[in-house]
Amino acid sequence: MTDEQFDAHIERLKFWGALAALGFLAFLAAMALGDRPLTTLLLAVAFLLMAPFLFYCVILIIWHWKGRYRGTHSDLWGALLVIETSGITKLVYVFRHLIPDARRTGRYKRPSNERPA
Repeated sequence: MTDEQFDAHIERLKFWGALAALGFLAFLAAMALGDRPLTTLLLAVAFLLMAPFLFYCVILIIWHWKGRYRGTHSDLWGALLVIETSGITKLVYVFRHLIPDARRTGRYKRPSNERPA
């Protein structure tokens, strides 16, 4: 995955994140309304707005590990990302690898003329 492709994925993730934030607001509104007919509609809207963000985030983590991972424990991360289901490992991976790569810091820091392997 090239820098341009990765940056495009990050931009899409930001878009889905903005929609997920709206979905979270719909969820909060549904919880505030209590047991009313509108509550079910708001919960459905909240789910439809948040689900694509969560799905894309999981897929982006796997794409990143496959194409841009820089580290010494690739097999371990691969097994954990596939087998572990609670999402804790994916959250750790986001903070240790995905965010630093998006910011081009830490092990993902590179001169502007260098491309990732």
